[in-house]
Amino acid sequence: MSERVSPTARVASTLSSRDAAAFVHAGPSRDPAVQYCLRAIDSIESAPTADSFDTTHAVAFDGTRWHHVSRRGVPEDWPRHPVDELATRLADDGVPGTVLAPATIPHDAALYLEQNGFTLASSDVLTRSRRSKTDLERALIERAQQATAAGVKRAATVLAESDSDDEGALLAGGTPLTGERLRIAIDEAIVAAGSLPDGRTRVTGGMRNDAPATSDDSAGASGDRAETSDDVLRAGEPITVAASPRGREGYHGGLVRTFVVDSDGGDSRRAHVALTQAFRSVRSMLTDATHTTTAVEAELEAEIRAYGFGEADAVDTRVTGVGLEPREAPAAADSDVGPETVVRIEAAVRVGDGRSVRIADLLAPGRPAQWLESPSRSLDPGAYADAEPR
Repeated sequence: MSERVSPTARVASTLSSRDAAAFVHAGPSRDPAVQYCLRAIDSIESAPTADSFDTTHAVAFDGTRWHHVSRRGVPEDWPRHPVDELATRLADDGVPGTVLAPATIPHDAALYLEQNGFTLASSDVLTRSRRSKTDLERALIERAQQATAAGVKRAATVLAESDSDDEGALLAGGTPLTGERLRIAIDEAIVAAGSLPDGRTRVTGGMRNDAPATSDDSAGASGDRAETSDDVLRAGEPITVAASPRGREGYHGGLVRTFVVDSDGGDSRRAHVALTQAFRSVRSMLTDATHTTTAVEAELEAEIRAYGFGEADAVDTRVTGVGLEPREAPAAADSDVGPETVVRIEAAVRVGDGRSVRIADLLAPGRPAQWLESPSRSLDPGAYADAEPR
């Protein structure tokens, strides 16, 4: 795999094309755009990284080198705002005129720059740069995905080893198996594999698993964990497991699997066959080729409906990037999905009575396109092994 264009090179090219003197951004350590800039600095100068979530950073690239000022704690305790100090440094270095910044740069940061004589112009260079992943970024995503797969496989093991009572309720170790109990087991496996669940692990079963493909977007525990209940999981009903953990380097994985313990086939089986075939088709589509997210989503839906799911049947598809956020560019309808991207492919089919079959995987387009650490997609939890899906 060839080395991708570095973030620094992309910013430098944008400065040249826009005739701007520098690129500037500011924000807390938790801001993915700030994390991205700090990683760019790290790769060149071994500068300090975002190691504390109570740190505010100001970063700039002047076409030649990166500048970085940070402060920990609350603004009232700072001798000077980091953006004010950074702007003074740039001015002292003779950096003139217009500087580019994301539209999301904090208002106070913009004021400090203007007070130091700079004119701000908006730029989406970070968003565009983050669409393409360097070889290192892809490796970090894959590392997080390995932990995601460990969590999903743990769920499969717990379900495969479960029993059921006379009413179909699942039992693990002789006690009722709830969605919350299974979620905890998944999170423990993710942590043991070196990543952080980040509050984005969900388990839904039966009538509650009919969730659209966009349902696990919320950042943090309150949004996702609210979807995992203490209801007892049941044999014969779809159980959906979704996880998007964050690796220790900040990059995310992402998997969704639907299990049915003691399945009798039916619509769930037909939906599963349609989904797995659609995923194979998309992999072929993105082998040595570039398409828009809209085209990939349309291909997913067309393949699914070819298995007898008509317009009256709910089919959800979504294609986005993945990286420092669980979902990021490319995400817009006209965004290209090509060899330098890593994308989350997701689809769900409603099979009636509030039940769905849902799958999501990470794909690296290329020659050939490759699934990143993708476990089995079988509905049967007992079938999960290390075989790589096609």
